[in-house]
Amino acid sequence: MTSQATTPRPSKPGSFLETLRYYYESDTLDGHRFRYGLLIFDLVTILFIVATSFSPRGDIVEWIDILFGILILADFCARFAISRTRWRDLLHPATWADVAAIVSFLAPMIGEGAGFLRILRTVRLLHTYELLAKMRKDIPWFRQREEAVFAVAHLSVFIFVMTGIVYETQHASNPHITNYADALYFTVTALTTTGFGDITLPGTSGRSCPAA
Repeated sequence: MTSQATTPRPSKPGSFLETLRYYYESDTLDGHRFRYGLLIFDLVTILFIVATSFSPRGDIVEWIDILFGILILADFCARFAISRTRWRDLLHPATWADVAAIVSFLAPMIGEGAGFLRILRTVRLLHTYELLAKMRKDIPWFRQREEAVFAVAHLSVFIFVMTGIVYETQHASNPHITNYADALYFTVTALTTTGFGDITLPGTSGRSCPAA
């Protein structure tokens, strides 16, 4: 992003979009702080997904779900509003990752019958690749270790998404998988072909699980 905005509050008409571009695209200190704030938000989102798997879902969790969905929707709308290549952006995987995350977090508004959509929120991690690209531009350490950083990112995203699939398809019926830690344990043992066998995935969904 190479926007040359120099003030955080443009005064000319249409300044709202210019302000958004300033924070999302400029190389100023404010722009960097804002974008790394978004990175922290994504990390908090991931931690929330994992942490709430260890406790029963209640009204408070559902309302926090909705809050996350609204915040991600606001971020999505802001990015789309300032985009100069909207049609191309609609085909980008990160765009659909955001759409999936928004739908999954707002699912409580539809009802628990749509709770299965929570599995989609893990693909929010696809957004990480855009953030890594910005960090590569901003931080010399990332530029020097680009291949290693992206290899770790690819593996981490894959493992986390597979863990999410295992958890969401199994926790309601499999007594051995009650939280993300159990699902991660199974995913890692399956991917490394260790296969201790102390946790198995019964039924059709278990046989078709990508990590199985």
